[in-house]
Amino acid sequence: MHEMSLAGGILRLVEQTCEREPFKRVTHLRLEAGALSGVEVSSLRFALEAISAGTLIEHSVIDIDEPAAAAWCMACSQSVTIHSRTDACPICGGYQVQPTGGSELRLVELLVE
Repeated sequence: MHEMSLAGGILRLVEQTCEREPFKRVTHLRLEAGALSGVEVSSLRFALEAISAGTLIEHSVIDIDEPAAAAWCMACSQSVTIHSRTDACPICGGYQVQPTGGSELRLVELLVE
């Protein structure tokens, strides 16, 4: 389960932020896991909750948004929205679709006390 490793990386990022800008604890953590990121959101949420005891993110509200991915259709030369790498172009139905975004896992917002 690579989500446990991702959760550890997110916690390290929060800790590094606390070193630069000191705070007591995180009250709200908002992440964005793109449709093509390969992240199982429920597993990531579970992993974050599992490692949170005694850390800065203990008892924080964790929101994980799952935005659709962007892609370029080579057949109709349009920028389109897709939800998986196997999606056809929603405009022309072609499968010559090149993903251009949506593979990221990002920390979007960190509310602290």
